[in-house]
Amino acid sequence: MSQARHILKSTFGYDNFRHHQTDIIESIIHGQDVLTLMPTGGGKSICYQLPALIRPGTAIVVSPLIALMQDQVDALQQLGIKAAFLNSTLKAVEQRLIEKGFLAGSYDLLYLAPERLLNEYTLSIIDRCEISLFAIDEAHCVAQWGHDFRKEYQQLSMLHECYPNVPRIALTATADQRTRNEIIEQLALQQAHVFINSFDRPNIHYAINDLGNGRDALWQFIEHNHPEDAGIVYCLSRKSVEATAEWLNKKGRTALPYHAGLPQDFRQKNQQRFLRDDGLIIVATIAFGMGIDKPDVRFVAHMNLPKNIESYYQETGRAGRDGLPSNAWMNYGLKDVINLRLFTQNSDADELFKRMMLQKTDAMLGLCELTSCRRQAVLNYFGETLDEPCGNCDNCINPPETWDATIATQKILSCIYRTDERFGTQYIIDILLGKDDERIKANSHDQLTTFNIGHEHSGPEWRGIFRQLVAHGFLATDTEGYGVLKLTPKAWPLLKRSETPQTVMLRKLKKASKEKKKRVSTATRRTNQHLSTHDQDLFEQLRQLRSELAKDQNVPPYVIFPDKTLVEMAMNKPSNEEQMLAISGIGAVKFKRYGESFLTELKQHQ
Repeated sequence: MSQARHILKSTFGYDNFRHHQTDIIESIIHGQDVLTLMPTGGGKSICYQLPALIRPGTAIVVSPLIALMQDQVDALQQLGIKAAFLNSTLKAVEQRLIEKGFLAGSYDLLYLAPERLLNEYTLSIIDRCEISLFAIDEAHCVAQWGHDFRKEYQQLSMLHECYPNVPRIALTATADQRTRNEIIEQLALQQAHVFINSFDRPNIHYAINDLGNGRDALWQFIEHNHPEDAGIVYCLSRKSVEATAEWLNKKGRTALPYHAGLPQDFRQKNQQRFLRDDGLIIVATIAFGMGIDKPDVRFVAHMNLPKNIESYYQETGRAGRDGLPSNAWMNYGLKDVINLRLFTQNSDADELFKRMMLQKTDAMLGLCELTSCRRQAVLNYFGETLDEPCGNCDNCINPPETWDATIATQKILSCIYRTDERFGTQYIIDILLGKDDERIKANSHDQLTTFNIGHEHSGPEWRGIFRQLVAHGFLATDTEGYGVLKLTPKAWPLLKRSETPQTVMLRKLKKASKEKKKRVSTATRRTNQHLSTHDQDLFEQLRQLRSELAKDQNVPPYVIFPDKTLVEMAMNKPSNEEQMLAISGIGAVKFKRYGESFLTELKQHQ
């Protein structure tokens, strides 16, 4: 471990290990299998990269997304580490050269997709090489219950059978107890050392909204908090991805679409631009993001409800990997609730799987309608306890008000019952508001006792109440996809006004603020916490220098130095090699490559 600590400082530029890194690295160095759960940005990669530099041979890293291998290898090469990848983006002659180098023992790490690793030709090459370890990244992909299931991952148990003396490390940032058990079972890790770190990402501010007009709410959020920052906007459909990206571009932000229906080269080009340019927004379906290493994503916005808390945690975790303040923002509505449940109910899965998925959806809905600390709820879902409210979510900062919605609920349930559970939300609202409508008259529903009794709430307010009643299980929708509302067993005691009094407490609906707010960039806010005006100017100059160096080498700027390193540089203003090497994230190789350029820039501001 003394060698490991030396490499940590000289190569990676860090003084100390974090979380369970010491125990994990020591286990692998001694040839033991490991399963580790560590939050995104928590330093998972070092857990296998560092042992790969100590153990003899080449480390094989199994990564599910070939589009990201290039940047991972670029980052390692910037540190002076011998790394390569084999995937379909390479020409045949390039693949042969890398295979030749692999056979010659020229690489410390080699990245492969699981499909290529399982190929007989690849295995025949591996059999002729000395392998230091196998790292299985994004190990939750093995879980058929999970949100990123890849069937090829389930075949990776063969590594244990074919190479019993080579240590394996499985890594993930997202796994509840069921998923952990499945990873252990599917990958034959029963004898592995298990290290579970805190799932908490305290730098991320969670906020969930039900403001109705999603686009306007999104723009207000971006304009106020992130007018110049990089971010990801998730949409449910390909059509909404393209429409939202076009709309953001018209608003003056550079936004790039990404979904599985776009040509592969177009997707790859947009992903590379997002990784390598500052301040871009990528608008995507969930096809985008797994394994994204960009540390300065300042916000992740969801325009629709994620299907479960695992997906929500994984996707929001792509913000603030550098540990600096970042936002996870979401806007959702009744339609999202209905669509998610219909998607599960109408799938071809067996009943056990459907039941499990519906439970996960219900847990996600529960998080949305929560009136207490959201972070405590997320952590509790993963089996972790946070003793005190976090103080960094919307419910902690602006505690939501609740109100007695019993009478409003009874009006809704009665109206649905009296219309024979044959209509959807808008029709029931129209009856409650007494709308002059030919369809209502044709059905004689203007003669119902519930007609025109709901003027204490507006149409949007009634929709919010419906959404909460669906979320809380008082209402369900039909399985045919028509949005017809049905009463659940939970609704009948309220409808019949049973002898046991029952009160329905709901969240008060938020109203979108119409006042103009001053634009405050998170990038500005985060550095102003520590930097004077002069130092802030220096920080921007250092970022500009980093961008120029990155373009010259065709690598993402964060591969040279992350923002966190530049902030520390602007604060401490090192003037020589010794002082520069004391900055976190600057090792000997990085100083040799870039030290003089940054020292020259720093001297101009002294």
